[in-house]
Amino acid sequence: MRVSTAERAGTYVILGVFTVFALYPMVAILVTALRSEVAGQGGIHWENFATAWTQARFGSYLLNSVLVSVCVVALSLVLSVLAAYAFGTMRFRGSGVLFYLVLLGLTVPAEAVVVPLYFDLRDLGLTNTYASLIFPQVAQSVAFGVFWLRTYFRSTSRGIVEAARLDGAGHWQTLWRILVPMGRPAMVTLAVLVFMWTWNEFLLARVMVTGEELRTAPLGLQFFSGPATTTVPLLAAASVLVALPVVVLYLFLQRHFIRGMVDGSVKG
Repeated sequence: MRVSTAERAGTYVILGVFTVFALYPMVAILVTALRSEVAGQGGIHWENFATAWTQARFGSYLLNSVLVSVCVVALSLVLSVLAAYAFGTMRFRGSGVLFYLVLLGLTVPAEAVVVPLYFDLRDLGLTNTYASLIFPQVAQSVAFGVFWLRTYFRSTSRGIVEAARLDGAGHWQTLWRILVPMGRPAMVTLAVLVFMWTWNEFLLARVMVTGEELRTAPLGLQFFSGPATTTVPLLAAASVLVALPVVVLYLFLQRHFIRGMVDGSVKG
C-alpha cells in the first residue's frame, strides 16, 4: 500500500514531537551540569564533572556497579540460555507447569520480597557483600531471560537442529556451537536490558549495603545529593556520570539491540 505525502509528513511530525519529549529531560540535565555554581556567571564549566567525580568518590562507586552488573549479566545469560533451550527444544513431563512457575518471577515486584530477603541474607551472613547485590538480581533477571530466549529457541528451524544431530552433535554442541551464535542479537538485547536494570537498581543496594565501600553508583548519587542540594550543577553533573555508562553501552550495541527487539517482536 502506497503512503501519501501527507501521511508521511504526519508520521514525521508525531515522531518529532515524541523525540522532543524524550530528549528534553536529558538535554536539560546536561545543560544544567555545564552551568556555573555561581548564579549569573555564564560559560561552559566542564570542571563540574571533575568536581563531582572527586567529591562523591564516583570512581569506587562506578567500579562496584560495573563489577555487579557484569556478574549479573554473565550469570543471567548462562542460566537463561540453559533453561530456555530446555523449554524451547525439549519435551518432558511438567515442562509447561515448570515454565509458568518460572514466569511467576515476572509478576512479583521487588518491593514485596526485599524485606524478607534481607532477613534471609542476614541470617546467612551475606548482607553488605557483593553476593547480596548479585544473586537476587540474577534471580530477578532469569525469569525474563527464560521468557525472552525461549521464543527464539522455539522459532529456530528444526531442520538445523536435526542436521546437527545427524552429524553427531549432542545437545551441548548444538546449543553452544550452532544456536547461541545464531541467536546473538536476541542475547545482546537481553544483555543490554539486564545491564541497564542492574545498573539502575537502587532499592536492593539501599537495603543490603551498610558500608560505603560497597555502594553502587545510584546509591552513591543518593548520598551525594544531600550535601549537593544547594549546588544543582554538581548534582546534575553527578547524574550524567551515573547514566553515561548505560548510554555508551547502548550506542555501542544499538544495532544488535534493535535487531534483537525486531526479531523478537516478529517471532513472538
